[in-house]
Amino acid sequence: MGRDQAKAIAAFFDLDRTLLSVNSGLLWAQHERRQGNISRGQFARAGLWTLLYHLSLVDIAQVYATATRHYRGVASSELERRTREWFEREIAPQLRPAAARSLQDHRERGHMLVLLTSSSQYEAAAAAERFGLEHWLANHFPLDASGRLLGTYDEPLCYGQGKVVRAERLADERGIDLGRSFFYTDSLSDLPMLERVGEPRVVAPDPRLRREARRRGWRVLEW
Repeated sequence: MGRDQAKAIAAFFDLDRTLLSVNSGLLWAQHERRQGNISRGQFARAGLWTLLYHLSLVDIAQVYATATRHYRGVASSELERRTREWFEREIAPQLRPAAARSLQDHRERGHMLVLLTSSSQYEAAAAAERFGLEHWLANHFPLDASGRLLGTYDEPLCYGQGKVVRAERLADERGIDLGRSFFYTDSLSDLPMLERVGEPRVVAPDPRLRREARRRGWRVLEW
């Protein structure tokens, strides 16, 4: 058996509108607004960001810089608790049935399951645990000596090319052959990762990604 054949095959999954039928970021903003943790203006801005994100018209680094500054000084343990409670109550039931079947199929084939998402480390950990993925790659927020958020994020963002960087790190650590691995996503922003794996899978895409997938001969799944 050759060296590459001995490597593991992974199935990477995006979260929002891929595994989930919803955009959890907007639902988190709704939750935070109901709890009084963000203002009406901040919630309106989050809705605008969501729209622009789907149109690939937003500066994602600026969005994250603004969003993370809001949580400066919040205890990481508190944010983790709040996120897990919200996720179990509002988000976990939004797993697409076809996504659950795909996860099980890859599990039965012995593939490593990896969540690859631009959401927070807190949501990613909750999702991976709830849906049975072995690893997760997401955005991390540095802490001070007392365990409180500094209001910044680790670079590169787990977004666009940043997802490739993180996936390649995991591949090196875990002996994954990306050339034989899968990636499922709905988002045009994930084009770099779709190009990086040998088995790209496009899930319920917007018209631009659908056209790109057809041009490249990638499988389009209607979950």
